[in-house]
Amino acid sequence: MESSLTARDRVGVQDFVLLENYNSEAAFIENLRRRFGENLIYTYIGSVLVSVNPYKELEIYSKQQMERYRGVSFYEISPHIYAVSDNTYRAMRTERKDQCILISGESGAGKTEASKKILLYYAVTCPTNDHMATLGDRLLQSNPVLEAFGNAKTLRNDNSSRFGKYMDVQFDFRGAPVGGHILNYLLEKSRVVHQNHGERNFHIFYQLLDGGDNDLLTTLDLERKPQNYHYLVKGNCPRLSSVSDKNNWKVVMKALSVIGFTEEEVQKLLNIIASVLHLGNTQFGEGEEGETYITTETQITNLAKLLGVDGAALGEALTHKKLTAKGEEMISPLDFEQAVSARDALAKAVYGRTFTWLVEKINQSLALKDEIYHSGKGCSVIGLLDIYGFEVLQHNSFEQFCINYCNEKLQQLFIELTLRSEQEEYETEGIAWETVQYFDNKIICDLIEEKHKGIISILDEECLRPGETCDVSFLEKLEDTLGGHPHFVTHKLANGKTRRVMSREEFRLLHYAGEVNYNINGFLDKNNDLLNRNLKEVMCQSDNQILSHCFRREEVIDQKRPEMAATQFKNSLTKLMEILMSKEPSYVRCIKPNDAKQPGRFDEVLVRHQVKYLGLMENLRVRRAGFAYRRRFEAFLQRYKPLCPETWPNWHGRLADGVSALVNHLGYKAEEYKLGRSKIFIRFPKTLFTTEDALEWQGLRAKTRRQAAELIRRFIKGFIYRHEEYCPENEYFLDHVRYSFLKNLRKNLPKSVLDKNWPTPPPSLIEASEHLRRVHMRNMVMKYCRRVQPEWKKQMMQKVVASEIFKDQKDSYPQGVGRLFLDSRLEREQINLKVIQTLANDKYGVSVVKHDRRGFKPRSRQLLLTNTFAVLVDRTKLKQRIDYTALRGISVSSLSDGMFVLHLPNEDNKQKGDLVLHCNHVIELVTKLAMMASKVNYVNISPGSIRFAMARGKEGIIDFVRGSELKVTKGKRGHLLVTAPRINST
Repeated sequence: MESSLTARDRVGVQDFVLLENYNSEAAFIENLRRRFGENLIYTYIGSVLVSVNPYKELEIYSKQQMERYRGVSFYEISPHIYAVSDNTYRAMRTERKDQCILISGESGAGKTEASKKILLYYAVTCPTNDHMATLGDRLLQSNPVLEAFGNAKTLRNDNSSRFGKYMDVQFDFRGAPVGGHILNYLLEKSRVVHQNHGERNFHIFYQLLDGGDNDLLTTLDLERKPQNYHYLVKGNCPRLSSVSDKNNWKVVMKALSVIGFTEEEVQKLLNIIASVLHLGNTQFGEGEEGETYITTETQITNLAKLLGVDGAALGEALTHKKLTAKGEEMISPLDFEQAVSARDALAKAVYGRTFTWLVEKINQSLALKDEIYHSGKGCSVIGLLDIYGFEVLQHNSFEQFCINYCNEKLQQLFIELTLRSEQEEYETEGIAWETVQYFDNKIICDLIEEKHKGIISILDEECLRPGETCDVSFLEKLEDTLGGHPHFVTHKLANGKTRRVMSREEFRLLHYAGEVNYNINGFLDKNNDLLNRNLKEVMCQSDNQILSHCFRREEVIDQKRPEMAATQFKNSLTKLMEILMSKEPSYVRCIKPNDAKQPGRFDEVLVRHQVKYLGLMENLRVRRAGFAYRRRFEAFLQRYKPLCPETWPNWHGRLADGVSALVNHLGYKAEEYKLGRSKIFIRFPKTLFTTEDALEWQGLRAKTRRQAAELIRRFIKGFIYRHEEYCPENEYFLDHVRYSFLKNLRKNLPKSVLDKNWPTPPPSLIEASEHLRRVHMRNMVMKYCRRVQPEWKKQMMQKVVASEIFKDQKDSYPQGVGRLFLDSRLEREQINLKVIQTLANDKYGVSVVKHDRRGFKPRSRQLLLTNTFAVLVDRTKLKQRIDYTALRGISVSSLSDGMFVLHLPNEDNKQKGDLVLHCNHVIELVTKLAMMASKVNYVNISPGSIRFAMARGKEGIIDFVRGSELKVTKGKRGHLLVTAPRINST
């Protein structure tokens, strides 16, 4: 823990005991929130681990992480579930005393995942052999089986444990796991027949329907659709997006095999699961005289086959009950509601007892095999309690009453053991014990469990009382007996303000964690938990070995009434408390950060609610009543000895004297600390933080000096070897040179494409520097191009093509490319209306002079370019159309004139020949024509003369010379002579 104290401003404190304002709930929650935001989901309250469910996978559970925590002092590194696991294991090994880890929290807070992580830690890190490896596998594989049969989707959690579980893991004298045993508490059997909207029945039903193969479902007379089964439609939630029932089915089947279930046992087990679904689909009708009969005979046939009982006897037992009066047995028909209740009671009994058998079967596979271990010699135990946290739902019933009673008992145990542990440590160290003020919830436990006067006793008494009893009479009895109790309220006993928010069918208990209203409807039935005697008789005769084990014949013969459900639970809880009291406890308190199961979301109101219900502030106050921090002398001296000249670098005297010298040098005041026999006790977190800050500063200065000396040494050595190949001797120097160059380059990068400056690189970076220069130039060009407007982009594309064609080839290129290329050189009014209507689409137009092929007489024309062809226009007439596909090439001279020739097909004598034209914007015109006709590569620039085709296969020639001004005349031998003006290069 100390190693991260200096990061407290960013991630909070790792131990709530070190909170300066430890009485502030707001400061407590803020510390949780800050750590949760950094994915630090674990925090201590002394030795108690607080765990916040991240709702995402974190990379903190690898085998390397396990090794990091293995054998390390509890507070030496950051809080973790592995730290609790390892500390508990080492305490068991060194002190030879049984341990237990109590995991509690709301549904969805991560209790089951925490217990899995603990079991996995022991399976991976403990000594092992083949037998122990098998046992480890069975311990781990018991989880998916128990989850399938005992977990369900609730509104708060997609994988909520609907039963309490205590597991003992047994270790031999070497610390190797050699056995295990599971106790289960209060399975929520009512879920078998009813689920709230948005919830599901137990996972196994959906896994069977989705994952079972077709042959299996045919054997069980089942269909794949959950909506076809009455017991699966109440919650209207057959599918889960977060869970694959098909994949989980495979996991469960594999786990059953690993644990040691035979194929026959698995089949019998699945027969029972299927029978529950068929029971739910068993329907009843009502005769004219009120008698009840079964309307779904097919279901009875299926049921009888799956349960291994007589169908007629089962049908009779579902519609009649057997009574004994004055020693005589009588058969009495059931009315419709009684028959439905009998059916549901049988479904709950079959499932509940099968679950108990399942746990027993798992226990058999985990049991110690060696006779030595059976004798108990050299065997130690770590217990894991994964039990439901305090529950406050919109509608709270018998199940929530039992769950919250359990949490009251655990809180009572928790405070008692925490106080006892604190007091024992103080006495061992010779420190005076200071009385701690805390809320003692014994008054609430007595209210629930006290003989004759407690709620459970009154409930049992009302269930057994002759005559008409009901839930309302139970409530009245509570009011008569408990009226005036400070932690009990009903509508009748409440003041006017409370009455407005309480139903007449509720009673309120003021638990240690807050107020809870319980609706009394169903309390008597759930507490009775009775199955008609004739149904028991039918089930006792089952040839399904699991059911015959669950329904004993002695149960029918024995006339003694079994204990009520609440009393059974109370007795089980008493035994559990005895088990826990006999062990050294560790605690894991689980918190869910939001109801939406979203990673990264922290709902402060919800978290505050859980902090209260888990009693965390109470625990912190007990832990902080005396001294916030305590460490063994050797650990304290080892960490802080650099702060005192007397203790640095080594202290050779008594440890207590060394610690005393150290704290005197640091200026500790007498009220800030106490020295025990082997530990120092520091009262205030601020004292510890000041010491830690001083250590950090001291360490930082020393580290800085060492680093500076090392850097200078490496730099000098690297300079000596700077001309060698890259090697350990020069790597730092060369890396520094490269880094310096890159840092300088970053500050002096060219800002525009025209800036050609570039820093000179060191020899080792010449190639990389050139590559960076090209990349940077490319990036600047790309950025420049992105900023260019569409019209400018079009202009630049045309100029680039013009450059490709004319640059360094034609004298007039610099002047021509320097001007804007226009969309047209002719105004719309300059083109005849008939021509515009004929051509229709947009066009580029320019004035040209056409020279006749014979005599070269000049004639003024307009050249119009469209998308697919060009036309030569004489005022109102279209004189010639030139299709781009037919254009064979374009020729221009290399001088400054505007002459150009369009070469056209001349395969027969009917063709007129090539076009000889002159234009004052020849660079612009030829560029646009070449682009539109896709003839960029067909432009020919001739330095002296251009040959062109004339009619009837004849050939003409244009000669080009330089002169003072532009002249076009008829030359010698019938050639056309073009004099191009010289262009001043400046």
